[in-house]
Amino acid sequence: MSDNEEAMDKFIEQLPKAFSNWDKMELYRWEGFWSNAIILKAAMMFKATFKSDPSDVLLASSMKTGSTWLKAICVSIMQDNKDLLVKDNPHFHVPTIEAMNYFTKTPAHDVYTMPSPRLFHTHLPYRVLPDSIKNSDYCKIIYIARHPKDTLISMWHFLNRNQKRLENPFPLEEAVESFCNGVHIYGPFFEHVLEYWEESKKNPQKILFLKYEDLKIDPKKEVAKIALFLEKPFGNEQDLEIVLKKCSLERLKNLEVNKSGSVLVNVSNSSFFRKGIVGDWKNYMTPEMREQIDKITNLKLEGSGLEL
Repeated sequence: MSDNEEAMDKFIEQLPKAFSNWDKMELYRWEGFWSNAIILKAAMMFKATFKSDPSDVLLASSMKTGSTWLKAICVSIMQDNKDLLVKDNPHFHVPTIEAMNYFTKTPAHDVYTMPSPRLFHTHLPYRVLPDSIKNSDYCKIIYIARHPKDTLISMWHFLNRNQKRLENPFPLEEAVESFCNGVHIYGPFFEHVLEYWEESKKNPQKILFLKYEDLKIDPKKEVAKIALFLEKPFGNEQDLEIVLKKCSLERLKNLEVNKSGSVLVNVSNSSFFRKGIVGDWKNYMTPEMREQIDKITNLKLEGSGLEL
């Protein structure tokens, strides 16, 4: 272990910590957000050493808000006519920087050495992104947000499945409590969303803020918006339709590569594709849970101009 790694480990051990029964891991709070030690070390290294390139595109999101779908769309737009999604899961082509240690095989590219334009992803909050990204006038960020109740239910299913708790799931009322108090991996949710929202209002040419629900309601409009933001607008309607077909959730879910295998340790590719519908939370939450989340949503988003 190098001196820097040892110093980092000592620093992390001094941070506020809490054991999350939902995530089944020890979490540490750094810069106001919670994560495990492996991800924190990667995040600290990313923040301290990463040098952006003017052509970089960073996809950002909280957990379970449409990250996989957004990755697939951007890969298809930026790779023109190549259909890379048939051979590998979208996470292989667009690696999540702080999760590189969890990949079962080397991703398509190393984000530190891949040729430009570089396309990569993070679940990290805006505040801990490298200054070279935040201060660049050229590299772009696309952020996707989702209704908090659907986000929570998607996280609940995802963690139950990958922690092999399908027959004895983590109590939903406790998951709601963790979500509302923010003590879960990459939490708190509302602060995460609001930071990117506020920055997108300041600099809409640099940060494109998307909503999962808009992408579901009018995918043609939203995908065209993404392509224009990436400076790769569609030349005609047919090219747009091709990308929409390649990246439909139904097609992605039924691709053989997403039915089996794993691109991340202990995370099956199939777990990235469940229902993908809007309003699924209604099938699981009690009126009390709904009221609890609505109350904190209204409190956190008040005055921001953001509606989720």
